[in-house]
Amino acid sequence: MPATITQSPIDVERKDPGSGGRPPVHRRPTGGGGGDENWGQRQPRRGPRELLTRCRMGLGFALAGDLTFFISLILAFYAQQQTGHIHIDDQYILDWKPLTVPPILWINTAVLVLSAWTMEMARRSVFRELDVMEEWLGLGRPTTRRALPWLIATLALGCLFITGQCVAWRQLYGEGVFFASNPNSHFFYLITGAHTLHLLFGVAALVAAAAALGSSRRMEVRQVIVDIAGWYWHVMGVLWVFLFGLLLLAQ
Repeated sequence: MPATITQSPIDVERKDPGSGGRPPVHRRPTGGGGGDENWGQRQPRRGPRELLTRCRMGLGFALAGDLTFFISLILAFYAQQQTGHIHIDDQYILDWKPLTVPPILWINTAVLVLSAWTMEMARRSVFRELDVMEEWLGLGRPTTRRALPWLIATLALGCLFITGQCVAWRQLYGEGVFFASNPNSHFFYLITGAHTLHLLFGVAALVAAAAALGSSRRMEVRQVIVDIAGWYWHVMGVLWVFLFGLLLLAQ
């Protein structure tokens, strides 16, 4: 009997020209679950603009939570003004007592407004087109030279504001107005203390921005850090002006 020759699948694949005389395409498993069509393509790198946009969006979401907290605090502040108790002679007496705002808070507000201007100057300095072009051409770090003095000035003014808040609390303590004296003093310490705590985070952001200006080699990283610190500082400044007006109306 004639011998029967059995060809292996690989030999059939090599000899079969496929349709149109072209070799057939045989997809073999890659061992990684498939999806090997774009194995040689790299993911596109995010540009500075996209990085800045993402960081600003993240800051916006974080500040939205903080603003929700302060809105709840303000609503409780207004609701507490009408609370009281019934006296022994059936008279309704309000627990809310007038509180004179320490005059140093006017100075603190002016200091914080001035720091917002210096912060904006620092933020704009890192985006100045002429300096950015010079740095791209390898002509030093002109953005750092321009932004760092304004950033240090903002940091000094922020520390001065926090010191002024501590002085205001000590003045109230000297007058016998404590945290639990009455609902008005309770909310005064709570509102000013919460804002000062948030401003301490802003001071930490300024310190990080100043360190990045001196150490980071990537210009886009320095721009993002200064920009985020600047917008956070502006929001805290606007929030304090609103809270200060609220305290003035309630005295």
